[in-house]
Amino acid sequence: MLRERSPDSVAPRPGASRRTSVVLAACCFIVGVNLAACDREGVAPERCLVWGPGLEPDAAPLPVRYFFIQAASSAGHNLTSSPGTDTFKVKINSLDKTEHVRIHVPPPLDRGDGSFLVRYRLYGSAQRGLKVEVFHGDDAVARSPYVMQGPVYHEYCDCPEWDASAWQRASRCPAEEPQILADFKAFPAVDLQYLRQEVPLRFSNRGGLIHYAIIDNRLYRRTLGKYTDFKMFSDEMLLSLTRKVTVPDVEFFVNVGDWPLETRRTDAVPVLSWCGSTDTRDIVLPTYEVTHSTMEAMRGVTNDLLSVQGHTGPPWANKTERAFFRGRDSREERLQLVSVSKKKPELLDAGITGWFFFRDREKHIGKAPLVGFFDFFKYKYQVNVDGTVAAYRFPYLMLGNSLVLKQDSQYYEYFYSSLKAGAHYVPVKRNLSDLLEKIKWAKENDAEAREIARAGQAAARELLQPSRLYCYYYRVLHMYSERQIGGPTRHPDMELVPQPDDQTAACTCERKGPKEETSNKDEL
Repeated sequence: MLRERSPDSVAPRPGASRRTSVVLAACCFIVGVNLAACDREGVAPERCLVWGPGLEPDAAPLPVRYFFIQAASSAGHNLTSSPGTDTFKVKINSLDKTEHVRIHVPPPLDRGDGSFLVRYRLYGSAQRGLKVEVFHGDDAVARSPYVMQGPVYHEYCDCPEWDASAWQRASRCPAEEPQILADFKAFPAVDLQYLRQEVPLRFSNRGGLIHYAIIDNRLYRRTLGKYTDFKMFSDEMLLSLTRKVTVPDVEFFVNVGDWPLETRRTDAVPVLSWCGSTDTRDIVLPTYEVTHSTMEAMRGVTNDLLSVQGHTGPPWANKTERAFFRGRDSREERLQLVSVSKKKPELLDAGITGWFFFRDREKHIGKAPLVGFFDFFKYKYQVNVDGTVAAYRFPYLMLGNSLVLKQDSQYYEYFYSSLKAGAHYVPVKRNLSDLLEKIKWAKENDAEAREIARAGQAAARELLQPSRLYCYYYRVLHMYSERQIGGPTRHPDMELVPQPDDQTAACTCERKGPKEETSNKDEL
């Protein structure tokens, strides 16, 4: 059955509507087109497509900006397999030749399906703008060069957009997020006075709890509990968000521990957590894992939501036809995987790489050597089993091109509700009793297994775009603010969390707030 490409991989032609762009993509897959023949035609630079937020001057700033290239043949057919990792090269420079702006532009990531992902990180703001050039050999690709009129701000420029609606449009935030709507059903109102009393009383001895207030777009916090070091991750995301958009005044608690907290069905209080569960009522945020890797992409981390898309291993037909797992001993079912692997090594390769929770069993099970995450995708099937809570590797597995076999779980991350078992991944019973059966099914139904893997990857590419993380955070805080009873205040024990001061990255903010615009109108 023919399927449309995912929204992130369909480029709109200049002046065309989104519907038109989908039609253009669909034309490349009409019945009778020999796709293998299309791929052999070679790349025609003038027929390729180039698009994405990293080419749009009005797009919201991100730690790493990005855009896409779709390779096409002279007949205008989208290529569906890699034409070669070095097919395209990209140059990005400031429009002002007297302005020194350091820009890190690694080679485009080959996504293996005829499309490429281009990333770049600004280490300073380009006040006049940027010039982006895309080449195939010495030939310009599509409508290259692309000119982004400035200013184009870098990640650490504290220059928030005061019009939140405009920022959401520029960020292409979805109309709604199903998980946010579901989470807030339990909280039609948030009594801040009750919250300030109840949350510390019930949860301050549960590990790590951070009491935040955002007032006039400044971040304040106090810590409660013994294990609060992970506040660095919530701090950095909230500071990054307030550099990009003006957040409503809001007061809330973030749980930086592993497990969700609120189990009450009556008199429940809203606590923001990185993981939810079917027996708790916490409001779920994107995990610290995906937010930190997004902010540190191309410098502090190697595995992030963008980089994984260019390291998905060999094509499907060349992958090892076994299921694969490596991980810590953070749940007993993971130990079961190793036992199954020893009995059926032709179906499953599983190993424990670190022992902490079940150290007494290491001598019987053994310790497996570490395997680089990108090497996971040498295998056709990836087994996703919970750790202490939801396995935070799941989004990265979904972005690969292997079939994910996911354990049924009470735990979930913020995007799980947008995925469907059997359509985007293969579900496995909680006790793993049907795991071997599911692996055998995948081997015997290779075409269907590949379609599920493709659909899951396409959904993940759309759901897990870095810009969506910011949209999600903003929507949670905005919806929360609308339900507040009483005014957010700075607790006497709260301290200001300052924005980072990077002296090497100049920033002249040219945005005007509503007060400035009103003042200018009065003068006129």
